Amino acid sequence: MQQTILITGASSGFGAMTAKALARAGHRVYASMRDPQARGGAAAAEIEKLARDEKLAISAIALDVLSEASIEVTVKTILAEAGRIDVVIHNAGHMVFGPVEAFTPEQLAQLYDVNVLGTQRVNRAVLPHMRGLGRALMIWIGSSSTRGGTPPFLAPYFAAKAGMDALELARFGIETTVVVPGAFTKGTKHFAHSGKPSDAERAAAYWSRPYAGVDEQALKGLAGLEPADADPAKVAQAIVDLVARPHGRRPFRVHVDPSDDGAAIVNGVADRVRAQLLERIGLADLLHPSL
Repeated sequence: MQQTILITGASSGFGAMTAKALARAGHRVYASMRDPQARGGAAAAEIEKLARDEKLAISAIALDVLSEASIEVTVKTILAEAGRIDVVIHNAGHMVFGPVEAFTPEQLAQLYDVNVLGTQRVNRAVLPHMRGLGRALMIWIGSSSTRGGTPPFLAPYFAAKAGMDALELARFGIETTVVVPGAFTKGTKHFAHSGKPSDAERAAAYWSRPYAGVDEQALKGLAGLEPADADPAKVAQAIVDLVARPHGRRPFRVHVDPSDDGAAIVNGVADRVRAQLLERIGLADLLHPSL
């Protein structure tokens, strides 16, 4: 069954792969990006070419997660064209790499603004509509780093990614799933495009003794853990499979981590504890959406 899907941050990486895979699976996809004209409009042009060449229901659309006005306009446009939004995929985000001390408070606030408050802005725009559908799906693209192994110089990103679990929508028939990719170092530009600390003087104190080389070793080590056949497209396929599952039968969390950094184990314990607590306080129905 075709569903209308809005995905944020679809200009590259997991977002672009997922948008294309969902369109090829027969869905109507709105691949949103902050600025479709960025880099000469290459990302948007690729989406539009795909739509023409393969006759797919996919289109690039502007959506800036930092702007409530931008989000409201985009959501209204989609509803006017498609009449509904069945699935929202929270993928937009920004990564930073460097010693925590060297990031200014303003930088960390901006990171949180994009990775956490951005999802809140989108939710406030789409949920009044989605709550009225009776059944819908929200997918969060998380990170294994929030509960798996945590290499150095990535703490600000981990902290921003940690605020992405939601159980409050089940009684409206909205199902929630968190997709947890591992540290794919090839096939996306996640690490290459990561932000750097703006306080160069403090950063220099770490790049020299006693932390000289730790940054390179951390990235080299992560790449070394990754199997040769690690394919980030498997994240997109996992999302396609989730959307295709029957309503109410989707898992709360799906890990796609070829390096197996331990997040699945820790999340398994945390999710079991949460389920037990909800059962003990008489709210076990929040674990599954209304059917």
